[in-house]
Amino acid sequence: MSAKTPISFFTRILFAVGMVAIAWQAFSFATATQASRASADPSAPVAVQNVPADLLVAMSTDAIASAEIASAPGFLVTNPLHVEGALSHGEYVWNEEGVPAGPIRIYVDLAAEAIYVYRGGYEIGRAVVVYGYGDHPTPLGGFSITQKNRDHVSNLYDAPMPYMMRLTNDGIAIHGSNIDPGAASHGCIGVPIEFAELVFEQAALGTRVLIRNGSPYEDGYRIQGI
Repeated sequence: MSAKTPISFFTRILFAVGMVAIAWQAFSFATATQASRASADPSAPVAVQNVPADLLVAMSTDAIASAEIASAPGFLVTNPLHVEGALSHGEYVWNEEGVPAGPIRIYVDLAAEAIYVYRGGYEIGRAVVVYGYGDHPTPLGGFSITQKNRDHVSNLYDAPMPYMMRLTNDGIAIHGSNIDPGAASHGCIGVPIEFAELVFEQAALGTRVLIRNGSPYEDGYRIQGI
């Protein structure tokens, strides 16, 4: 019987280090595989961190489907129009190509002198507006369209208000108007006449309208009170 060759202490150390390295590689591979499967699974939850509910950056469809976002209050803008530069008075953009059916929402920002029209989260229209201030300020808050009239004429001022969409009982409405720099209304939201016709065709009685004075438009966010 031959004598056994003793294993040196150094050899034992090398063997132990090798076993630890193999175990770590196996753990890393399993973790990476699990993460890859989770990202490929559209039903996997999406973590959303540090996103305020009232100013939500436009996110992917998978993220929007997450319970955290879906349950937050407000109207989520998922697809804003991409407009090069600022619009001038009388200008507007409109694009509803490929936009699915959905609820119409209208947002007016007096500070930005702009109106934004959404359908089901997609922005389909934007225009520069004129509004009232001084003795005839445009009211702020949430409203619903209560009347529509293509050829309305103001009872108070005997002025044409084409494509009128009434917001209040005392005459405040969205309607077509000449949009000139420095112009003002008696409280109504005046928009380019061609734009007013497009909005008129989309909006229905009961369509929600939000008027604010501030909060400039972002690339995508959740609008409260609309």
